[in-house]
Parts: sequence; C-alpha cells; structure tokens
Amino acid sequence: MVFRRDLLRSAAGISLASMVGEAVQGSIIPQAMAADAKSSDGEKGKPFDQTTVRQLAREIAKKSYSAPSDKLPDAIDKLDFDGFRSVEFKPESALWRGSNLNFEVQFFPRGFLYRPRIDIYEVVDGVSTPVTYSPDMFNYRNPKFRVEDNLGFSGFKLMTKLNQNDVMEEFAVFLGASYFRAVAKGQQYGLSARGFAKGTADPQGEEFPLFRAFWIVRPTSGIESLVIYALLDSPSLAGAFKFTIRPGETTTFDVESYFYPRKTIGNGGIAPLTGMFYFDANNRNHVDDWRPAAHDSEGLLIWTGTGEQIWRPLNNPVDLQYSVFSDTAPKGFGLMQRKRDFSQYEDLALHYELRPSLWVEPVGEWQSGSVNLVEIPTPSEVNDNIVAFWRPKQPFKEGGEYSFTYRLYWGWDNPWSSDLARVAATRVGAVVDKPDVRFFCVDFFDGPLNRYPTNKQLTLNVTSSAGKVSNIVVEANPASHGWRTTFEFAPESAKTAELKCVLMDGDNPISEKWLYRWTA
Repeated sequence: MVFRRDLLRSAAGISLASMVGEAVQGSIIPQAMAADAKSSDGEKGKPFDQTTVRQLAREIAKKSYSAPSDKLPDAIDKLDFDGFRSVEFKPESALWRGSNLNFEVQFFPRGFLYRPRIDIYEVVDGVSTPVTYSPDMFNYRNPKFRVEDNLGFSGFKLMTKLNQNDVMEEFAVFLGASYFRAVAKGQQYGLSARGFAKGTADPQGEEFPLFRAFWIVRPTSGIESLVIYALLDSPSLAGAFKFTIRPGETTTFDVESYFYPRKTIGNGGIAPLTGMFYFDANNRNHVDDWRPAAHDSEGLLIWTGTGEQIWRPLNNPVDLQYSVFSDTAPKGFGLMQRKRDFSQYEDLALHYELRPSLWVEPVGEWQSGSVNLVEIPTPSEVNDNIVAFWRPKQPFKEGGEYSFTYRLYWGWDNPWSSDLARVAATRVGAVVDKPDVRFFCVDFFDGPLNRYPTNKQLTLNVTSSAGKVSNIVVEANPASHGWRTTFEFAPESAKTAELKCVLMDGDNPISEKWLYRWTA
C-alpha cells in the first residue's frame, strides 16, 4: 500500500551528491558542513547540529535552482511499478539492526517514479556520515535489475515494535517529492502529508518540492522518539525541517519548518495533507460499485481561532472544487476518517476502516490566513484527489525567512475531545416524485447527546446560500445512540449552494457546524 496512487509523488529536486565537490570550497554548503570531522567509529564525517540544515537551506536559496539528474542505468531506466517492487530491501541490512534500539531504518531503491538520488546521512554524537549504499542491500527477483553502480537511495521507511513486542514493523515512510505518511498502532497506510504545497489547483500547474537530503539522528538505547532533519528544495524555495517522531497508539510528528523563498510565493501551502475520496453515501454520482464507501478520509475538520468547530464532508465533484475557510490563530485542522466499522466499507483488501485520521495542531499562534480544501474529480480510488493545507494571508517574499511549527497526529480520531455533538454521517439522495429536490440526512453523535432522553425536543438550524430548505425533521436514533436530522433542498435555478446546519437545544448550538457544498 506504500506505493498506491504514487503518480502524484514523483517530483524534481537536486542531489547533494553533485555538491560534495563544491562543499570543499564552501561555495554552496556552509563552512560548518564543509569542515572535516570524525565519526565515533573513525569514519570521516562532518559536524552537525540543529542549525546545520537551516544554514544549508538559507545558502542554497541564494543560488539559482538546478534540476536534478534523473538518469539511471539502462537496466532500470524504464522500471515499471511491478519491477520497482521486485527490488526488495533485505531486513538484515537495516540501519541499526542488532543495536538494541527501538528503531531501524530500511531503504528504497531508485527507479520507476523515484529517480532522483536522495542523500541520507546518519548523525552520531554531532557528526554526520553518509549511509553507505550497496546493491547487496537488496534482493532482486529479476537479476537483470541488479546494477553495480553506486546508485544510492530514493527514500526510506521507519521500523519499530508497534503492534508486537518482538517484531519490527513499518510505521512511517518518506518517499517521493516531500511526501511522507505514517500509521498508529493497528492501522494501515492511507493519506499522506507533505513538506510544502506550491500552486495546488493552479491552472499553470503545481510545483512539487523535493526532500533531497535527510539526516537521521541515531537514538540512544531506550529512547522512544526519533529525530530526522530534512532539506527541501524546488524552483521557488528551499526549506529546512526537523521531525521528532513518536510512534504508538497515536503516532505524532513534531514538525519545525523554515522556508527561504527564491521568489515571492502567493500560492503556498503549509502542513499540506493529501488523500483520496472516491464515494460515500453523500456522493455516489457516476459510481457503480458494490461497496458502501471507499475513501481515505470522509471529512475536513477545522477548529477555528474563535472556538468554532466545522465539519465539511468531502466530495468527489464533477468539476474541481476549491474551498477557503478564513481564520486567525487556528486551533487545528485535519482530514478525518470517522467511520470505523468494516461493514461501512466491506473491503477485505483495502480496509478503509483502518486508515488514519491526520490532525494538524499549530504550535504558537499562526497569523491570519485560511484553511484551503481542494477536491478534484476522480473516476476511481487510484488517484489522490483531496488536498488540505494552511495558506498564510501574506505571501512569502523573496529573500525572507518563514517559520512554522506544528504537531501532526496520525490516529483514530481528533486527539482532543469536544463538548459538542459531532457529525457521524452525511447521506444525500433523491426525493420521491420530486426530481429536482435532494434529500439530506445528517446524523449526529457524542457530546451532550449522550445524556439527552430520546423525547428531548431538539431543532436543526439549516441555511442555504441559494434555493430553498424545507421539511426539517429531528429525532433520536436508538440504533446508533445518536440523533438523526433530515431536510429537503430545492436548488431551484441555482447551480451551486453552500448549505449549513447546526443542532440546537433551544437557543444554544450543541453540535459542530456542518458545511456542505452542493453542485448541480
């Protein structure tokens, strides 16, 4: 599942391998990187501290971007998906294997969509040394794919004893452009995060920055977190990242990011999340499928700076949809998977009920900006078609430095409980004998609903930017121990409408705000 929908994950970057010679003269890499040092085992390395990658990003941003070479030996130049997967890393070659640490690192070969060489270093006691590549680190189902050249790696995956005390299991992957993904205990891979988004849904095309180098800090025995530094590069900017990663019941990434624009960027995105929504009960348009639903995430959740909680069900639209939710000092946002029963998907192979939700929690106060949601039409579940990110109101100016710190939670739900009722499901369908009217069913659960008797009188406040809403019904749902609300929507002459609803107890809102974009 690591490689599913990876057509979006190939991108441009530049390999540090071509910069090693220049580093000696200090023309690109700062002097701190260029000075010789010795690692703990005597291998020549370079001094490294928490400012090293920031210095390097700052320096390369002053120079013109140079696209990487994607040249590969003829034997693997046209490697397809199956061929790439047939080159398998040997577990016994993992970094730190047999070192009695809580982590190991395995590596991916180059080829298929992953052509640039990604330089990977190990940091021990303040000294960084390259992770040595050898073709002997891999098994080759087809011997002709074995090449003796010093090819290097395209990415890596992290291993820990996540579900069993005696088995190292994969829980995170960095592979392709600036994409990375992770799982919590008991989960399977789903949506991804990225380092930076540039020009998402822009008619002129999207730019995909590349993590072109990583520095993996060797943990000490007993430590349950892993620190990784990464260098980002693209035609528009360079960047430096520090990830502090803690796997577990919820897997968290503490992210410190710094950006150095080569040019002014008005369409950038911070903490971008990328996933797939194919269909569910709110949208089965043009879908002929035997399953009830298929998606990595079912909704965008936003906790605003003013304390409002917003739930936006995702859609697979006929035409690309771009939604903007303006805010200041947001509390968090994320792409969430709330349906957790197998019966809600019925897929024995893909197990969508085990896909993680991913929540972004800003650390420190982010200034004015907006949560942006892009929904792209897709004819199948093969394509990533959902993107969400934070866009600052002010552009990134050429020559500046911009810093954003946040925490990513890969888990089963929003990490923080809410006093409000939450949306359990959104269902949309036809109304008998009313061909131009749509029927909406919005189910709520949790929050105050757990203590309300079934005869409690609740109401639903529904508004629409166009058309007419009628026949509003609110009733307890004993089967789900929640509450069901329904209404009819007549668009009349409208081609699009923004629908909103909130569950009310008298004059008091008791649920998160449900927002829905209807399109003809």
